[in-house]
Amino acid sequence: MADEQLYLRSKAIIEPLVDRFFAWPYTIAPVQAAMNLAFLQVPLLESYLQSPQVHVAASNNPELRGGYFINIPEERADEVRDLLATIKRDRADMLAFAHAIAAGQEILRANATGFDLTPLYPKLPTELAGLVELAYDTDNQAQMRFLEPVVYKSAVYQEERQSVQLSLETGIERPFILSTPRLPSPDVLELQIPFRHEGLAELFKSRVHPTTLAHLRDALGLDDAQTKQLRTLLTDKPSLSEDRHIENGGRIRYFGHACLVLQTPEAAIVTDPFISADSDKTDRYTLDDLPDYIDLVLITHGHQDHIVLETLLQLRGRLGAIVVPRSSRGNLADPSMALMLRNQGFTVIEVDDFDEVPFPGGKITATPFLGEHCDLDIRAKSTYWAELAGKKVFIGADSSGIEPSLYRYMKDHLGQADIAFLGMECDGAPLTWLYQALLTIPVTKKMSNSRKLSGSNAEQAAAIMTELGAKEAYVYAMGEEDWLGHVMATTYTEDTYQIKQIEEFLTWCKERDIPAGHLFKQQEWRW
Repeated sequence: MADEQLYLRSKAIIEPLVDRFFAWPYTIAPVQAAMNLAFLQVPLLESYLQSPQVHVAASNNPELRGGYFINIPEERADEVRDLLATIKRDRADMLAFAHAIAAGQEILRANATGFDLTPLYPKLPTELAGLVELAYDTDNQAQMRFLEPVVYKSAVYQEERQSVQLSLETGIERPFILSTPRLPSPDVLELQIPFRHEGLAELFKSRVHPTTLAHLRDALGLDDAQTKQLRTLLTDKPSLSEDRHIENGGRIRYFGHACLVLQTPEAAIVTDPFISADSDKTDRYTLDDLPDYIDLVLITHGHQDHIVLETLLQLRGRLGAIVVPRSSRGNLADPSMALMLRNQGFTVIEVDDFDEVPFPGGKITATPFLGEHCDLDIRAKSTYWAELAGKKVFIGADSSGIEPSLYRYMKDHLGQADIAFLGMECDGAPLTWLYQALLTIPVTKKMSNSRKLSGSNAEQAAAIMTELGAKEAYVYAMGEEDWLGHVMATTYTEDTYQIKQIEEFLTWCKERDIPAGHLFKQQEWRW
């Protein structure tokens, strides 16, 4: 049976891990990963070990959903203790680097008074030597700029931190990814390989193209026990949807959250791919509904629900390139998505505002993205303008309408949008929820709560529509789909402020005869 033709089961999932924590840009990009490891993940593990029962109880309290609590049973506390000891031993260079950043920032605050910065280099911790540049901005405020490509070549970037878990989707919500490390499990295939490993691309190509167990064993370097476990993830029948391609015109499918699949007979574009694997469900599009080849993936920004390695790794063997916004080069809060993804084996196109990326029969234009990042100097964020099959589509992600005039410039340059997709999570999490580990000066709770991860409210969404002159408007679901809980951890009711704002915006559209809707799970547009 060694030459039996096999396909990856549609319900197979991957969890990419970094020191057993779920992988996302701030746990992969080396500077930010060091800060998160030292100032979030290690203290989190230590807190759990002091009171495992408190963490487990909090993890199961609906009012604390999305909090930083480890949801691992107390009887496995010794495994968590071993994980912490391993991190402190094997990641000593990373931890020292993070503490050196904090110390270096303090040296700058105390000594950078507008005069020559050259004498400060010898005063910096040795861990920073050759990895940073000191500079003033034009307001005479000193800053430390990280030489990010060099950091990837240093001991701070440790690819051996990476591993993957492969299993079958159970339909049971997984623990929250920002807080709970993944321990070994009998029904999970553990692979200590980096994300760029070519064997992963071979495995996930077998969703579309059959392969053999022997080939995958060689490609992944498996032993007998791992090979036996991998066989449970394979089947002799493909499960691809018959209507995953189109023969004429254009089509947009909403796959949930901020994920759109835009298609013509010649090309396919996917935005912020975050896609369900559960093919037993009939209320959503899944990985089975994706076209066999994807020309471009568009990433709007670096938050964990928009650049989802769990989905991206499954696309690598059937993907042309990932389009990402350009970062500010060296800013602590703004890691380069291009560098990060290239180091994971992807082909990447980096864009600035109004850069164009052609694809067969159409083009993508990168457009500006305002707000949603707690007023931090994060420039690696982009909305997009897609032109295909005679339609112009604005892909707004979580961009805010805080300055409506911006969208007037976009219309003047690109014309009138036929369809606009907007994000309206207008009361998002506070600054410290996502960025606490990067802040080297504490902020007050009041300050943190004033700076939120918020998209447009009703007034701002209406302003975007007015300035773009878009003919139709659709609001993304805000983590409401039930398969996203392990990443989103959101809960809404009909009285929630965000839901009320969406209703107000939809009323505004209805009064102006603008077709509009609040998206949920799946929808399709054809022309």
